[in-house]
Amino acid sequence: MTIIETEPAFVPVQTRSERFKSTDVADFDSVTGREATWRYTPVARIAQLFEAGLDGSRYDYDLRTSEYAAGGVTAEWVARDHALIGTAGVPEEKASAAAWTSFGEALLVTVSGDAGEASLTRSALGTSDRAAHTVIHATAGSTATLLLRNTGDASLTENVEVILDQGARLTLVSVQEWTDASRHVSTHFASVGRDALLKHVVVSLGGAFIRLNPAVHLTGPGAEIEAYGAYFADAGQYIEHQVYVFHDEQHQRSRVTYKGALQGSSAQTVWIGDVLIGQKAVGTDSYEQNRNLVLTDGARADSVPNLEIEIGDIVGAGHASATGRFDDEQLFYLQSRGITEDEARRLVVRGFLVEIVQQIGSPELEEHLQAAIETELSGGVAGDAR
Repeated sequence: MTIIETEPAFVPVQTRSERFKSTDVADFDSVTGREATWRYTPVARIAQLFEAGLDGSRYDYDLRTSEYAAGGVTAEWVARDHALIGTAGVPEEKASAAAWTSFGEALLVTVSGDAGEASLTRSALGTSDRAAHTVIHATAGSTATLLLRNTGDASLTENVEVILDQGARLTLVSVQEWTDASRHVSTHFASVGRDALLKHVVVSLGGAFIRLNPAVHLTGPGAEIEAYGAYFADAGQYIEHQVYVFHDEQHQRSRVTYKGALQGSSAQTVWIGDVLIGQKAVGTDSYEQNRNLVLTDGARADSVPNLEIEIGDIVGAGHASATGRFDDEQLFYLQSRGITEDEARRLVVRGFLVEIVQQIGSPELEEHLQAAIETELSGGVAGDAR
């Protein structure tokens, strides 16, 4: 009898948690745009950010903390071998791996006690291709609202690790107000421990190319994530968010709500939501949704919600997606009451997006973000600004 040996058949990845991971950019093939994680992305626009050898040196930042807080927020540069680095997640794609391979030191932000509100601003990254790594550690029982504000020029790929110990409650707000020519590729890895709550808010407004992907691993029983996003893309602007939530223990809760508005020739947004309810996630309560408002012809919004459930004993799980045009009846109603067309459009879009901003729970920060949205709308809704 002749035995013929054959190569084992190729078995594709069956679930999101099985994707290949590595911190070494050399372990990833060249990006073609046909890969699952890049299939909507104009990869040619960020080709330089897939390479090793990016500038991973220190940069200037401005950290401001609450004067009367009972706890504190501190920041310091730490070496690549720090114990916390790599505990929240590992790259699943090449741009994230390029950042990991290239950074020299990581910026460690530590939250302790009742830290109140704090902000960390980057405004001088420059136009050269850069890599960065940030670790945000909310210690057990701590509470804080932390704003990560990005302004000025940038050509940046980075990883942000967010680690919540038992019982921590952190509101993390990432605001992209880059200059018109800037490019920003970022993965936010989060590990949420027992009975901890992460409220993760993304507001993406300025920049030619923004791709910010939160990947949240709920590791402890009772862990919760509330993920919110607001974005506005005008002519020539590309904004992408891929949200991943992994329920990996019992009695966990997740809510994901992203809302975007688009106007202008070749304005494009992409939202992909992945929720995985694992085999140990008894009693999970999960829901994700995405809403897009298309204001003009020539703009495109892609929206793909995905839900994987590996256990039947859950409270509930669902997803929703809707993309629609500007409501002419709303516009007519406002104009009939003496409001100009441009102002009427701004009112509708402002109300559509501000719902997300109001989830933050900080009046001062909400006021700042509403002003930033208003500035963007003033330049974008009335006409093509890019």
